[in-house]
Amino acid sequence: MDYQKVAMDIVRHIGGVENIASLEHCSTRLRFHFVDKKRVQQESLKKITGVMGVIDASQFQIVIGNDVVEVYDEIMKVYTADENNTSKASSEKRALGKQFIEFIISVFQPLVPVIAGAGVLKSVLMLLAMTPLLDKTSTIYNLLVAISDATFYFLPIMVAITTANVLKCNRLVAVASVGYLLLPATTTLLSGNTQLLGFTIPNITYHSQVFPAILCVIFLSFIEKLFNKISPKVIRIFFVPMMVLAITVPVTLLILGPLGYNIGTVFTTCILYMYDTFGFVAVGILAGILPFMIATGMHKALLPYATSIYAKLGYEALYIPASLAHNISQSGACFAVALRSKDETLKQTALSAGVSALMGITEPALYGVTLQHKKALMGVIISSVLSGLVLGVLVVKAFVLVGPGLVSMSAFVDQSNDKNILLAMIGFVIALFGSFIITCLLWKDEKVEETKQDEQGEMEVLLAPVQGKAMDLSEVKDEMFAKRTLGDGIAIFPGNGDVCAPCDGEVIMIFETKHAIGIKTEQGAEILIHIGINTVAMEGKGFEVFVKVGDKVKAKDLLIRFDKEAMVAAQYDPTLMLIVSNGSEYKIQDPYYGDVSIGNALMKVKRGCSI
Repeated sequence: MDYQKVAMDIVRHIGGVENIASLEHCSTRLRFHFVDKKRVQQESLKKITGVMGVIDASQFQIVIGNDVVEVYDEIMKVYTADENNTSKASSEKRALGKQFIEFIISVFQPLVPVIAGAGVLKSVLMLLAMTPLLDKTSTIYNLLVAISDATFYFLPIMVAITTANVLKCNRLVAVASVGYLLLPATTTLLSGNTQLLGFTIPNITYHSQVFPAILCVIFLSFIEKLFNKISPKVIRIFFVPMMVLAITVPVTLLILGPLGYNIGTVFTTCILYMYDTFGFVAVGILAGILPFMIATGMHKALLPYATSIYAKLGYEALYIPASLAHNISQSGACFAVALRSKDETLKQTALSAGVSALMGITEPALYGVTLQHKKALMGVIISSVLSGLVLGVLVVKAFVLVGPGLVSMSAFVDQSNDKNILLAMIGFVIALFGSFIITCLLWKDEKVEETKQDEQGEMEVLLAPVQGKAMDLSEVKDEMFAKRTLGDGIAIFPGNGDVCAPCDGEVIMIFETKHAIGIKTEQGAEILIHIGINTVAMEGKGFEVFVKVGDKVKAKDLLIRFDKEAMVAAQYDPTLMLIVSNGSEYKIQDPYYGDVSIGNALMKVKRGCSI
């Protein structure tokens, strides 16, 4: 995969880096907030090679798969976080339910890697301790187990940090406030029937609790904003933290801590009641609907439950076993598609996605194969339900909060029940071979009907947007353009600074620094006009734009005027690039190289071919 090209294609179709309010990633997805979501071209994003899917949920998510980190890094090379953009996005009206889900995901999503890492570490140690390889009384065993235990003991502090990040309040003050709850001195104080302001402080053990920390930081954020407004600036640096700590900690001890503890208890009790009522059926049902929950991002809403119940019981018997059934079913279905399909591209995609799902990462399988093919999806659902029912009947428990797969099966190691991991392996085998067999039986290659298109109707002529000398892109002194990373096209060394529309169409993007503009033609070709090399550094100086995003333009309409002399004097190359950016759908034909005037035929763009 060309990570740079994928990243630049994504940036172009989301409205440019100036439209990004915030960006983060998880194991397989880019997660965006935008300044203006209307500028995002979802259908174009879905067509980018390397993009597996697009989810417009509480967060706008672009599914990349295992290469997400590399694509994220490429985007971060051109994107710098802007607090003004963040505030614009936060002011965008969203449904209360969406805001709540977004908040929950933002708080708990960053915790998953460290929780999973610490949990798997402990489970591997317990597994090794069952063999002669590691002695449970050894120093190294107890040291590493203690490291894992510390992760969960100090979980409230990590929750305080992620909550403070979401609410944009002082993280260190949040850590100090929640950290007080974990002090041994605080535990001793609370055990002694202590009175505060005439009220008895409830005796609660706060380590491993998440909801008290969340409520504490939410309250803290309001108090901090209040005192930031009313405090004299000269003393704000110490006065605001002082007042926030002095008010937040007592309120947390008396009200917020007990309330959060009870919320967690009620939450856990409700889930356990449902599990006790429906029994093993609950695991099967959840496993069967997980493909759709993951596709919409709603599975992240189960993280608070899983974290809370794990902190209370030390294990989880619903979500993780259901995930095991689903993940491995995805893997088996993909292997079946790889075997049965006659489409070589699909076979390769399915094989790679099957291996990924086998390891616990299902998005490549889900978006690359099963959601696109009903027979495969049916195999996944049937197998997930069946293997989920088996895991439920066997009462398999998970002791690590991790996306279960072959490499993380140690999550099912139970020191008090040697059979638990064996029972989990039975569910693993049923899911793998069940989905493989079912999908093999159901699979039938979908016939792709060839459509005859009117070549003349699918052909467009692009005109020269500027007067000058047209040349091959390979002559451009910029590797990205010369190697056609952003798409095929033509370069023009301009004679003056008037840049006009090369065709009829709609303005879909204007770069913040005015040196680049995007136009979508009536047939759907996306044309990028990029003025100069490295001219983003001019920060818009010397550029005048005559249109705005959304405007309909006619061929030869004036788009931009730039000061060519000033550009050259500043030692910038003024070469203009005319690029067909959605090259997977179009290719250029009959390019003209040589002297051109505005309006001269420059090249043809043909639909239905790849570059």
